[in-house]
Amino acid sequence: MAAMGAAGGFRTVEPLEYYRRFLKENCRPDGRDLGEFRTTTVNIGSITTADGSALVKLGNTTVVCGIKAEFATPPADASNRGYIVPNVDLPPLCSSRFRPGPPGEEAQAASQFIADVIENSQIVLKEDLCIVDGKIAWVLYCDIICLDYDGNLLDASLCAFLAALKNVQLPVVTLNEETGLAEVNLKEKLPLTIRKQPVATSFVLFDTLVIVDPTAEEEDLSTGMLTIVTDEEGKLCSVYKPGGSALAEAKLQDCISRARARQKEVNKLMDKVTTSLKPI
Repeated sequence: MAAMGAAGGFRTVEPLEYYRRFLKENCRPDGRDLGEFRTTTVNIGSITTADGSALVKLGNTTVVCGIKAEFATPPADASNRGYIVPNVDLPPLCSSRFRPGPPGEEAQAASQFIADVIENSQIVLKEDLCIVDGKIAWVLYCDIICLDYDGNLLDASLCAFLAALKNVQLPVVTLNEETGLAEVNLKEKLPLTIRKQPVATSFVLFDTLVIVDPTAEEEDLSTGMLTIVTDEEGKLCSVYKPGGSALAEAKLQDCISRARARQKEVNKLMDKVTTSLKPI
């Protein structure tokens, strides 16, 4: 017990040095290898009031995504398109590092990250959200809320977003020519057409080491961060590096290879979850 207390004290006083002692042995304080992901679980359709929802756990990080669909007028410069509006929320209940009030810098950056992935990956074509050209389209409000924060928010958020999209069921809508009003058939619903399945893989840098799926502590101690998004064809959808130490070309290529392998793992998990919910 005394030894454990001493180790805990050292971790508090010198957290970086404590961490480096593990890195010298190619492992981490939580027992994982440097390239090992935490256990990932996906639950779909848990919010009955949403048009699509999913809950993702990545280790101790828990994120829920709920999607609500509403009518809107298509934009004037793109009359055959709908809208996708992502919003990442980091409420105080998920971690003591976040405060009440308007979205902080990290939440805004995460929302922009999801918006960029939507544009770059073509996960859902906005043309598919048009109901009647120039008159009516769907707008998908995608609320991504962190319930428990322990690092790697981007991976968990994009995973929850993709799973929720795969769960969306939209009613068939027609426009009454006489009245000009939309008529909704709630008895007939159709899933969204998911064009791509982008998956994010995040890394942190420690001196010359690259570590995958960081915890909150690892993010705080690291010298840099990197998130790579790839689709099922192995194409790069996004490379996000918010400052920090530079990464050699060879290390970057290794990270891209790991990201492609991770995409396949998450894809299998998604397929397993969505298939199990389909009626036999």
